[in-house]
Amino acid sequence: MLLGATALIVFAAGQASAASIGDVFVISMENQNWTQPTGQFTGGQQQIKNNPAAPFLNNLVQGNVPGISNQTAYTDTYYNVLASPTNTTHIHPSEPNYIWAEAGSNLGVLNDNDPFRVPGGTNQTTNQHLTALLNQRGISWKSYQEDIDINTSNNTVLPKSQWVSPIQSQSGTFTSGTNQWNGSNQFNYAAKHNPMAFFTDTNGGNDTTPANPASKNYAPLQQLLSDLSTNSVSRYNWITPDQYNDMHTALAGGFTDPRTNIHYDNDAARIAQGDYFLSQIIPDIMASQAYQNNGAIVLWWDESEDVNGENQDDLTHTIAEIVISPLAHPNVNGLPFDSLSYYTHSSDLRTLQDIFQVSAFDVGGDQIYLGDAANANSLADLFAAGVIPDRVPEPGTMLILASGLLGLGLIRRRL
Repeated sequence: MLLGATALIVFAAGQASAASIGDVFVISMENQNWTQPTGQFTGGQQQIKNNPAAPFLNNLVQGNVPGISNQTAYTDTYYNVLASPTNTTHIHPSEPNYIWAEAGSNLGVLNDNDPFRVPGGTNQTTNQHLTALLNQRGISWKSYQEDIDINTSNNTVLPKSQWVSPIQSQSGTFTSGTNQWNGSNQFNYAAKHNPMAFFTDTNGGNDTTPANPASKNYAPLQQLLSDLSTNSVSRYNWITPDQYNDMHTALAGGFTDPRTNIHYDNDAARIAQGDYFLSQIIPDIMASQAYQNNGAIVLWWDESEDVNGENQDDLTHTIAEIVISPLAHPNVNGLPFDSLSYYTHSSDLRTLQDIFQVSAFDVGGDQIYLGDAANANSLADLFAAGVIPDRVPEPGTMLILASGLLGLGLIRRRL
């Protein structure tokens, strides 16, 4: 059969789906259980699910947020990495979980130190992590971090020529100006919540000046709104609110929720602050062309917490994991789909490798998932059927079926 001058291109990575994920936005949140065995809505460690302090998230998964719930899927079975009824290996505190989200392992880190702290820095020199693979394939990424690259006197964003690689934490209060999401004068950037900042090839080394070439991959969170409006976000966007907006730390004096005028203290304040932040930032992302062109928002929490000194890494403590996308699993009986597969941070990493089609390689040159991602369930169930590819392909390989007057030829080409 002759096809004339027509060329049919078939990717060898597997069957193409009718639609694929566009730009990805991961919003990283902190130190809260989705569900837990005791102390659900009172005390020092509360759960998020069904908590009155988190009206946005609960209405979201209960199908009560018009225009968003119908694009939402989530899971009640997302666990801290290595969780099991008999777990004796604990991946805590925060930083090891962020490193795991990048590399499929905590790489031996079990503290929250800044990467180049002296002594005790936790910088990693391996290139076996997600954003390094994206760099190798020319896939754009950016880490948006709240409270970096700002004038800490008045909370104004510095000129881009002064932006740096954010390898050092900073906190304090503004002399003037307030946080645009919570109305306070407090700032608190923690490097431990910025996974790309722990790898030499993506932090640019121990250089805190604007000359650091890696600084171009980092931006203050305020810049995200501008990039969304100009459709200039990256393919992969990691977003970390500051420690007040990510549910990590209660504001001094607590938090009065503008939506309800209810005042919260302690853990309820932490949950309400983060929920209020998400209720603002998610519609901003969804209004963008990047999201509407089959983008995906992943709401990710870093670790489970104990309530009364029990094992926080058993299977009675879960972490929230919520996907919002035009390509999310369709609602079921009018409610967002709730997957009951076993998920961990390794599942996110595996899924991102599948979405961006990037592989690591072992010593024999075989394509592999990063670390524990090889053992994890992907998040494919949270998306419509066929949206997430089945596997990471050999990078750049495709089959080209070409024809001409002399007949049909088959060519294998490496990009």
